[in-house]
Amino acid sequence: MAGTFKRGDLVEWSSEAGRVRGIIVRKLVSDVSINGYVHHASKLEPQYVIKSIKTDHVAIHKARALRRVRGTKR
Repeated sequence: MAGTFKRGDLVEWSSEAGRVRGIIVRKLVSDVSINGYVHHASKLEPQYVIKSIKTDHVAIHKARALRRVRGTKR
């Protein structure tokens, strides 16, 4: 389910290790460079900074890669 998300939303996405759940930390609406990689974002196609619930790893994904999860945040 692609759409818009807000800070605090519980989402999941597919990774090499399987499905990962996390919480939206921030919405990016302009390009940002992290560890030498540029994440392209705009108001029309934002990217989201997500913190994994299980590992505290931080990921950045476009809305089309995310799916909102109902339930409580851990």
